Amino acid sequence: MSSLLFSPLTIGKLELANRIVVAPMCQYMASDGVPADWHLVHLGQFAQSGPGLILVEATGVEAEGRITPACTGLYSDASEAAFARIIDFCRSVGESKIGIQLSHAGRKGSTRKPWEGAGQISLAEGGWKTGAPSNEPYLEGWEPPSEIDHYGLDRIKAAFVDATRRAARAGFDLIEVHAAHGYLLHQFLSPISNRRKDAYGGSLENRMRFPLEVFDAVRQAFPADRPVILRLSATDWIEGGWDLVQSVEFAKALKKAGCEMIHVSSGGLDQRQEIVAGPGYQVRFADEIKWQAETATLAVGQITDPVQAETILLSGQADAVALARGMLWDPRWVWHAAKELGAEVQLPAPYARCNPAMRGKPFITRS
Repeated sequence: MSSLLFSPLTIGKLELANRIVVAPMCQYMASDGVPADWHLVHLGQFAQSGPGLILVEATGVEAEGRITPACTGLYSDASEAAFARIIDFCRSVGESKIGIQLSHAGRKGSTRKPWEGAGQISLAEGGWKTGAPSNEPYLEGWEPPSEIDHYGLDRIKAAFVDATRRAARAGFDLIEVHAAHGYLLHQFLSPISNRRKDAYGGSLENRMRFPLEVFDAVRQAFPADRPVILRLSATDWIEGGWDLVQSVEFAKALKKAGCEMIHVSSGGLDQRQEIVAGPGYQVRFADEIKWQAETATLAVGQITDPVQAETILLSGQADAVALARGMLWDPRWVWHAAKELGAEVQLPAPYARCNPAMRGKPFITRS
């Protein structure tokens, strides 16, 4: 019996060779938004292993949209050229499609790298004034963000469009709009962080308005034959916050706007969250959104075992699976999964001899 994990998947008009996705993982190794050799090696190692799709980390659409000063951005010619170089290399060693997660950090921006304490960087230390739907700080003691006015909303939307056009020129196959993990678009969705009194706050329809406007602008700016998907936190894990019921309604609206898949995550908005974590702990959210909103979903969250991943797909809970930390720990996860599930996998020619499944057989290689 063939493995569903290693069967092709079509997202819009884009065909993936298999249903394994490398989830976006911040590296905090860029300079003024420009990805460096670290990113070439980081992403290139996954391309050598052959997942269906590799998603580049959360990338700020403007300098103030980055999480840290060391995060990637797509707002300059230098960054666009650097990403084009990385894409060219990835395509030279494998068949993986390459996507980018476009993001704006909102009130969670201007912070230090995690290994430097992750605290907020003040203006005096070289940080920047953050903006958000409301002037509610992310953590107690942090400088409150400015409430973004309508001119600011237009500026940010235009920044998403500019980054989208740069992504298209650089050669990305897909864009993922980041509306999860407590960043700006998630901040608009959740009633915890969105206390606005205008057309962008209050009711669910109003709170969805700006994220939908951004998604529509990105969809219109990206070539029609390349898909746009969205990363969503299905719940804040806080009573009275953003939840699964609202996520389903948002997913329905996104589908009407041309969204080809929902990448289902959770949490990240507020430190009061009470997450019940464990293997595949977010898969049930992907399952509910898939069937209630009648849309394709990508499941993520402590998916580490090939049989676990195969079971998620066979049970119809999601259309593809994404791995983050599991891929960092084992960049050859795709090869090992193929061996365990009895699937045939092609290795780059210089590595073909290491495939234990091919001992005593002719090499199956990528030239």
